[in-house]
Amino acid sequence: MFEVEAIIVIVDRGRAHKLIQSAKTVGAKGATTFYGRGTGESEGKRFFNLDVEPSKEVIIILSEKENSKNIMDEIIKVGRLNEPGTGIIFTMPVSSLVGLHHREL
Repeated sequence: MFEVEAIIVIVDRGRAHKLIQSAKTVGAKGATTFYGRGTGESEGKRFFNLDVEPSKEVIIILSEKENSKNIMDEIIKVGRLNEPGTGIIFTMPVSSLVGLHHREL
């Protein structure tokens, strides 16, 4: 059995598709995206005297541990995540996994 990691990426809304496509070029088999809202103190903005909540996209990519670094490096490069305010990326170990037995990661 192989080790699996979850790569979690949080970026501004509208950026996920490009990052997922670039991750696929280096071995990601797919991704799940959902919407979120940032709550950081500096995140709130005012526009025409209305509070604007920053919309986020959260990407989850399951990957074999040996390929996670390549996928992360590609997302960091394409998404310019080394620059302040462009997003967050991290990994988490997956200790149990059910539902992908019909696919290879």
